[in-house]
Amino acid sequence: MAEKFYITTPIYYPNDVPHIGHAYTTIAADVIARWNKLQGKEVFFLTGTDDHGKKILEAATKANKIPKQFTDDLIPEFKSAWKKLNVNYDRFIRTTDPDHEAVVQQILQKCFDNGDIYKGEYEGFYCTGCEAYFTEKDLEDGCCPIHKKPIELLKEETYMFRLSKYQNKLLELYEKTNFLAPRHRKQEIINRVKEGLRDLSISRNSFNWGIPLPFDKTHVTYVWFDALFNYYSATREKGKEDFWPANVHIVGKDIFWFHTVYWPAFLMSAGLELPKQVFAHGWWTLDKEKISKSRGKVISIDELIGIAGLDSARYFLFREASFGEDGDFSKEALIDRHNNELANKLGNLISRTSSLAEKYGIEKIACPNQDESNICEGTENNLLKKLNLKQIEEYFEEYRIDKALSEIFAFIDHCNEFVQHEKPWETHDTKVLYQLVESIRQIAKLLSPFIPDTAERIQEVFAKDQIKKAPILFTKIETSESISPKLNNTEIPNKTMENVTTIQFEDFAKLDLRVAEIENIEDIPGADKLYKLTLGVGELGERTICAGIKQFYNHDDLKGKKIIIIANLEPRKLKGITSQGMLLAASTKDKKTVSLISPDSDIAPGSTVG
Repeated sequence: MAEKFYITTPIYYPNDVPHIGHAYTTIAADVIARWNKLQGKEVFFLTGTDDHGKKILEAATKANKIPKQFTDDLIPEFKSAWKKLNVNYDRFIRTTDPDHEAVVQQILQKCFDNGDIYKGEYEGFYCTGCEAYFTEKDLEDGCCPIHKKPIELLKEETYMFRLSKYQNKLLELYEKTNFLAPRHRKQEIINRVKEGLRDLSISRNSFNWGIPLPFDKTHVTYVWFDALFNYYSATREKGKEDFWPANVHIVGKDIFWFHTVYWPAFLMSAGLELPKQVFAHGWWTLDKEKISKSRGKVISIDELIGIAGLDSARYFLFREASFGEDGDFSKEALIDRHNNELANKLGNLISRTSSLAEKYGIEKIACPNQDESNICEGTENNLLKKLNLKQIEEYFEEYRIDKALSEIFAFIDHCNEFVQHEKPWETHDTKVLYQLVESIRQIAKLLSPFIPDTAERIQEVFAKDQIKKAPILFTKIETSESISPKLNNTEIPNKTMENVTTIQFEDFAKLDLRVAEIENIEDIPGADKLYKLTLGVGELGERTICAGIKQFYNHDDLKGKKIIIIANLEPRKLKGITSQGMLLAASTKDKKTVSLISPDSDIAPGSTVG
């Protein structure tokens, strides 16, 4: 039987539509789930919503709805968001699901019967936004340390859970296992538990939106006792029993305490096996403040995807910040990674390899010792040997998924360096092209957990040995900073593109001048002066350029003509067409005559000029 792997996200409060904070946790779990499926494991991926509690009751009241109707109306927003983000979960659980409510009542009765729940009175500070209790020393100027809003002082009859009873057992758990992750968060929990644990209020009788206690129907269950058991109740479904205990709970650092102190203590009391690990990631900040709807710092799912597309958003979240640490969100940083890593590095590798493979074909290299991962240890493919698959696997085992992604892109860099060194556009070496094709197949597989749509498109192009040129995977995004021509990410003053008498040598050296061959010419509707030219640029593949030469050349004059282009300009949109460069031409002072600069006929497309 296949090894089982069970991963969860927190269940989110459906008091508003989901945003980037929800997306980060959920995509992280999706990446890890997809990776484990690649390893041949049977995966159960759980997400959902926490429909109970005072926070939901207050939001529903404000909206003039009963709580169940209020949450029913918001659940489609969450499911739609996960669909937009290509999150492939197995169950969406809600704390109002009948099977979950039944499990919670069974556990409550069991903990009550063994003496771990008793009637008492609670007096202390409570934040409805967090659904959490705080001590006075936790507060910041009398406010919740998370929401920065005034805290509520509660005093009411309640049922208490004997959390203090489990202090030593929890410390033993932390010391003997890898339950707390990442490691740098471990000591903080240990220190707080060593300071002493107070018994925990686990019921409320001032409102009725929650699961009633089976032994006292005048009280409803504290939302965290209710919510945490979703991870267990989901595995009571027929056919899912063997998935418990969970391999990992992925949570934000602000709820690490609930998952690593309350949760294992509740399970110990109920006599249930503990999850193997809880991993707390950092926060995304905006202007150095936590992204939070309640604090007016928020980026919606549609805004996130709209910047550069879905896969670019997924890629950015796990490339920009170490998983487990905080990251500061920036639209500019996302676009920069889209343009310079996805478009330039990955996109260019796919484009020129597929173009050259289509033109010259590939010649397979014998592989006598191919292993299960399809990486051939005995191959002559020296390029593929640079792929450190074991390191990538180790990173995933430790949930250091940002490190795994960085390692994959280090191999993409090796592939681009290999192309430059071997120059298959000049040598027509089909074995070199096969090494590239074989390597790209591995890259697509490894990237599929992170950017599944793009990986699938790459796999379709390279699935068979008869390869056709790949479509553009990532179109570069023009920003306000890229209006002036940019060469290799260094802005060149506009004067270098104008008719001036002198420029600096360093500026000119930044130009990537290439020989190109005009393969096709098209008229552009509504453009009197522009042609749309399709160019062959050797190793760079095909390029599209919009050129204002229509009044000087007809189609027959241009077909097959070799010209010189500036190949490293940022693309520009002209008449709805993305123009990927600029051609060189000479003109008379009055611009009545224009002549294209054309090299000798025996100079191959893609050759550098300089």
